[in-house]
Amino acid sequence: METLISSLQPQITFPIVHASDAAAVRRAGQKLADSLGFSEVQAGRLAIVITEAATNILKHAGEGTLYVMRAQSGAAMAGVDVLAVDSGPGIADLETSLRDGVSSAGTAGTGLGALQRQSDEFDVWSARGQGAAFFMRIWAGTPPPEPCGVEIGALCVPLAGEDESGDGWAVACGAHGATLLGVDGLGHGPEAHKAAAGAIDALARRPDGTPSATLEAAHEALRITRGAALSVARIDYAANELRFAGIGNVGGVVVDGATRRAMVSHNGIVGANMRKVQEFTVDCPPGALVILHSDGIQTQWDLNAYPGLFARAPAIVAGILMRDFIRRRDDAMVLVGRRRGDHAR
Repeated sequence: METLISSLQPQITFPIVHASDAAAVRRAGQKLADSLGFSEVQAGRLAIVITEAATNILKHAGEGTLYVMRAQSGAAMAGVDVLAVDSGPGIADLETSLRDGVSSAGTAGTGLGALQRQSDEFDVWSARGQGAAFFMRIWAGTPPPEPCGVEIGALCVPLAGEDESGDGWAVACGAHGATLLGVDGLGHGPEAHKAAAGAIDALARRPDGTPSATLEAAHEALRITRGAALSVARIDYAANELRFAGIGNVGGVVVDGATRRAMVSHNGIVGANMRKVQEFTVDCPPGALVILHSDGIQTQWDLNAYPGLFARAPAIVAGILMRDFIRRRDDAMVLVGRRRGDHAR
């Protein structure tokens, strides 16, 4: 049975520029935790993580962004993900900084250690002069086994002034493979969001279909909407390969640490004038990253410019790409999936 994870789950984006922002994020995190059935203890852990992450941004970078969302996992248990991203000076010695009592800002030095200690899952990336990104996940109970063979990290940011994003993403995971979908509804606002939701629903109805079949199903479903650009990537675990089909300008890239392979999409609009659907196949071994992003993200990114980033959690990769390559004149979406396996670099 396939499990679906998508951008239709809540994601909260908070710029952190003032001490009062930490309280606002903490309240939003508490509300999300309550809706997911967190105990008082687990909700308290989440509050500590949010507070320390926001405080760390203010003390060491001056400003940054916190993302709080339902855990992007196929596990049956509810959880909350917290992603903190900044453009500060970076952390010269991560290992030392994560020890309680160590601080470069003249404080007690318990913040970074608390992030790791209070989280069920934790990862961090930083480089001198390139800022930092912290990923924390807290489960509502005992951490469950992960049924999905792909580790996911994704962000959607609507155009300034809009409440809903016209971009979206979804991942369907099963025993034999996983399908990643990235969609960009034409324009922005509620009507674009409706188109994106329609494409996600098409995947939910047939989660193990081929990329071309998913595109055809979405084409029919989106006829009553303004249409969308759409890319679909299907990972076959046994064959260690990825099949890709795309219409419009949702980019698709496979990065395996040594090479970067950009996928080819055809012109058209899903739901309107989709003339040609063609699948392409590339290698996708364990550890490889599959990255889909809308045209709200610039295409000139290169993970090699960020030492060690390839090996970090997909959420951190998504956060850095969003931080450095968002265009800010449209909705923006980036979806990063990693084949589980040995990906140490």
